[in-house]
Amino acid sequence: MTSSILDWIWSESFWLPQNVTWADLERPPPGEEYPRMRDILYALPLAVCVFLLRMLFERLVAKPCAQILQIQAGVPRQAQPNAVLEKVFQSKACPDTRTLEGLSKQMDWDERKIQRWFRVRRNQDRPSVQKKFCESMWRFTFYLGIFIYAIRHLWVSPWMWDTRECWYNYPFHPLSAGQFNYYVAELAFYWSLMFSQFIDIKRKDFIIMIVHHLATIFLITFSYANNMLRAGTLVMCVHDASDIFLEAAKLANYAKYQRLCDGLFVVFSISFFITRLVIYPFWVVYSVLVESWEIAGPYQAWWLLNGLLLVLQTLHIIWFYLIARIAIKAIFKGKVAKDDRSDIESSSDEEIDSSSGKNPSQTLNPKDNNHTVNPNGDTHDH
Repeated sequence: MTSSILDWIWSESFWLPQNVTWADLERPPPGEEYPRMRDILYALPLAVCVFLLRMLFERLVAKPCAQILQIQAGVPRQAQPNAVLEKVFQSKACPDTRTLEGLSKQMDWDERKIQRWFRVRRNQDRPSVQKKFCESMWRFTFYLGIFIYAIRHLWVSPWMWDTRECWYNYPFHPLSAGQFNYYVAELAFYWSLMFSQFIDIKRKDFIIMIVHHLATIFLITFSYANNMLRAGTLVMCVHDASDIFLEAAKLANYAKYQRLCDGLFVVFSISFFITRLVIYPFWVVYSVLVESWEIAGPYQAWWLLNGLLLVLQTLHIIWFYLIARIAIKAIFKGKVAKDDRSDIESSSDEEIDSSSGKNPSQTLNPKDNNHTVNPNGDTHDH
């Protein structure tokens, strides 16, 4: 029974081009290796190691850097203990108008006072700037390191300069050590993000990031299984490029280097547009869609893998829309605006609501702003 299910899942007619079998990929020429699915399983225990490495990095490297830059952990303002409101908060963090009216009558409190209590209570769970700094520093370090490694490998690869090389004699391409290391490192990193997604800073694009991580893991795994490594390395490298500048802009933001943050955000926006909305669709996806059809021909898994690439492109468009919103705000406000994805209001929001006679620009506290949007989040990343 188990054997029949595995045979159905790994059907050669689905995953491989015509007249190619898994046995063919098990018998590479002397001195060469083809990818073997079991080897990619190393990424799972390595993902745990990456997660533990992140914990050590944030504690031993990122946190001391934050302290040098005088970025303190801080203690959020505590809401006044109230059993009735706390019970409502556990089921509905943002109560609607009807609930507020009922609570106002039950407790004999003004509705604005109840709104303020819920706002302060939500902010109790807000991660500190130091925590955000440590998270971004880890991602910045990984993206920078893996991008440098990828460029060193791809720079001397013929398919970097001629994408048609991805499909000549496909799928009989030898596996290099550089490709294997790159694939396993990226897959382990994204699995670790899946683990940590539920404990990291929550933002409005949480579901989008889950979809992104799952699509990325699926693409990496199965492009490795059917030896689509050459195109896969291009996809991963293109995605890592702009995430570096995103995380750098966040670090500058948390350290309160506003001009540097603005400059890096501009560089990030440009690099995101070039890599995700120009190079990715018109160079990489075009190669997988058109050139592979012309040279190797389509097969059943070809449609699935291209569908996932187009899912990623859709996410890129959504994220660029968010980036453009921030850029437009920056034009009018003179600096990068608050992250549109943040689910947690800053204390400045409370000041604005409670100061009806003030101009919002007078009550806005720049220290509480999270200036950047994470398109991978990274992602990312972003």
